Amino acid sequence: MYEGLHPILKNMIPLVDSIAKTFGKSCEVVLHDVRNPDNSIVAIANGHVTNRVVGGPMSEYGLADLRRGNYDNNKMNYLKKTKDGRVLKSTSMYIKDEKGSLIGFLCINVDISELTVIRNLINDFTFMSDDVSFVNAEGSGTDTINDVLARIVDRILESMGKPVAFLTKEEKVNVVQQLEAQGVFLVKGAIDYVAKILCVSRYTIYNYLDEIRVEV
Repeated sequence: MYEGLHPILKNMIPLVDSIAKTFGKSCEVVLHDVRNPDNSIVAIANGHVTNRVVGGPMSEYGLADLRRGNYDNNKMNYLKKTKDGRVLKSTSMYIKDEKGSLIGFLCINVDISELTVIRNLINDFTFMSDDVSFVNAEGSGTDTINDVLARIVDRILESMGKPVAFLTKEEKVNVVQQLEAQGVFLVKGAIDYVAKILCVSRYTIYNYLDEIRVEV
């Protein structure tokens, strides 16, 4: 069956089943002998993915690779479709002999059709309109209100992208505006805490709040 097969290809035959068993029944692994495109398949595992068998011809993708003639870089993680419309995630590795001449392809085709359907369902289910914002829910059941306050302040300051010492007055007003929108100043002691963090007086925070509320 393997008469005349290059020794390198012959040694790779056990690899075909090993890869397929590792990744499961949706993973087809095919070993091609490029010297005989009409009957290039010398080993295949999980052939039900594309309905091919040993002795079958090279696919149109493989023929296109042969025509292209550039075998310096393997083709990794590209998509293609079967005749019945299933989506395959594929990789083609070029096998060369000791002189650097191409002798075969090792191709891996993973049927991701069901995963694509699941992904689309998840995307539909988790879709949110553009005006929805996330509320940070970090923390534990032992948090105090001061822990929550500190976490909110830290998160907003982090989003500013610079240390407090480099914030302009306008940026500090923006911080206070964000804190006001999240109800931070309903917490007892929040004015003093934020004033300390922003390195301003508590009266400055009151002034910022007055500016914000007038604008509203």
